[in-house]
Amino acid sequence: MFDIGWSEMAVIAIVALVVIGPKELPNALRSVAKWVKQARRLAREFQGGIDQIVREAELDDARKAVQSASTYNVRREIEKTIDPTGDLARAIDPDVPDAAGSGPTPKREEPAALGPADAVAVEAAEAEAPPAPAAEPAAQQKSA
Repeated sequence: MFDIGWSEMAVIAIVALVVIGPKELPNALRSVAKWVKQARRLAREFQGGIDQIVREAELDDARKAVQSASTYNVRREIEKTIDPTGDLARAIDPDVPDAAGSGPTPKREEPAALGPADAVAVEAAEAEAPPAPAAEPAAQQKSA
């Protein structure tokens, strides 16, 4: 802080002894010590206030970072990265809205593939149904 060596301190002590006198020197040293102590306390308090302001500012930044992280939708970001147009999602599930958010794509009617259980049910229904009447040969001959 101050660049005062032992030789400068000795000169100050001799001047103080001559100017103040040996009788008042202890009281003067106590007063100087009290002022130095008060100056240090004020400096420490000021530094503490500055540190408090810095901590609050950092806490506000940290609080904002946590809030933004809690509202961050990781799934949406991954989907945007992997499938920005939404084509893959619509190929898997036609009810998924497209990238513009216009809603689900209309369902296409595709013929359903029959499984083994469905094939058995169709055969049973055909077996129970009465046979369709055959065309009458006489009617066919009249038109010919």
